[in-house]
Amino acid sequence: MNNINQQGLSTKGQQQNQNQNQIQNHIKSEASSVSTLDSRFNQTLKNVQGLLKGRSIPGKILLTRRADPIEDPTLHSPSSGRSLSQNDAGTSDNMHDSIEVEVQDTTRPKNNGSAYKLTISNIETMFEESHKSTMGARATDSARVMKFTKELSGSMVIVERLRELAWSGVPPYMRPTVWRLLLGYAPPNSDRREGVLRRKRSEYLDCVAQFYDIPHTERSDDEINMLRQIAVDCPRTVPDVTFFQQAQVQKSLERILYTWAIRHPASGYVQGINDLVTPFLVVFLSEYLEGSVDNWSISDLPPEKISDIEADCYWCLSKLLDGMQDHYTFAQPGIQRLVFKLKELVRRIDEPVSRHIEDQGLEFLQFAFRWFNCLLIREIPFHLVTRLWDTYLAEGDALPDFLVYIFASFLLTWSDKLQKLDFQEMVMFLQHLPTHNWTHQELEMVLSRAYMWHSMFNSSPRHLVS
Repeated sequence: MNNINQQGLSTKGQQQNQNQNQIQNHIKSEASSVSTLDSRFNQTLKNVQGLLKGRSIPGKILLTRRADPIEDPTLHSPSSGRSLSQNDAGTSDNMHDSIEVEVQDTTRPKNNGSAYKLTISNIETMFEESHKSTMGARATDSARVMKFTKELSGSMVIVERLRELAWSGVPPYMRPTVWRLLLGYAPPNSDRREGVLRRKRSEYLDCVAQFYDIPHTERSDDEINMLRQIAVDCPRTVPDVTFFQQAQVQKSLERILYTWAIRHPASGYVQGINDLVTPFLVVFLSEYLEGSVDNWSISDLPPEKISDIEADCYWCLSKLLDGMQDHYTFAQPGIQRLVFKLKELVRRIDEPVSRHIEDQGLEFLQFAFRWFNCLLIREIPFHLVTRLWDTYLAEGDALPDFLVYIFASFLLTWSDKLQKLDFQEMVMFLQHLPTHNWTHQELEMVLSRAYMWHSMFNSSPRHLVS
């Protein structure tokens, strides 16, 4: 009897060992599958990102429309409460079944090029997963900080490399230096940088003394009217941030704007330019003030520091607007042209919402003009603006055209909602968009779609031709 019991226990022990081995093998298999998926995902994401940023990819990328949904549950985040609609993915009936983007690798024979086939929904999911996994850490993780530090510590900054890094966000304490470099205000040569900034700041003070610090009797009627309009607009600038309600802050804004307007007579002052100064003012003040913007007091700084900050804001604003001069000249033709491009892009990406807007008689100029005029500063929470501007400034001279893709992505965030609204409801909705609770996650998704659509449409301009 004892032998039988021992045999039974031995058999039971063998079965348990077999079960444990099966479980371990299953776990290893699952881990291997996840690892393979992660590896494939990371490589594909790098390929798509490389396409937009100009890196060489062998062969071609074929973006195809997929009729059936993706069944692989591992491609979707279980914690995600939001899934991108087909409209988000840019798969309206007006699009061709495939968009082919060919990128030659000059280091290999043509017949050896590989080909990647990615569905649009796949790419959207990849961007969504990528941004969710790095949300809140992208601009400040140690690897990125090290890359920025390496680029900034050399005797000569390679600005194009800095652009590639800055596109995805700049560590906040590095923003002042990075923004000056991206705009070409500070020279890439570190030996010349301090001297150039000192000279430009002194030049700004001379301009203020020549144009602003003079009695009204020495101004023309147009100049007096312009100064009055600026004085009216400054208190209206970012009204929900108390910092900008400080009298000394408004005085700094007034000096910057009036001096810029006098020195740029082709446009003069245009309402909306006051908003464009605010990201610069906050970023350059952050070199001297700590904590939340709401707790800042500009009076804590000595006058010479305030003058330096104003000068940096003035020159960076000038550099920014030099790339979009016709946005603020008479009738603002540059903005009108981009609004038309936005309308065409939305029609190609999301034909149903485009048709609904047209059927309701709503013109894109009625809501998108302010977006281009103020670069979305009035549309999103102010604490997200500097992150958005990292991408703006990284685009450099290409910014005006890339704005079309950002704003299309921004608008189509509410594609399903817009199709349920009539004219009056759409006007009210678009004037008071529900972005007050937005975090970096929503902004990153807007930028991701813009990034993707730019890689698709900008390489296939025929898709934007009627």
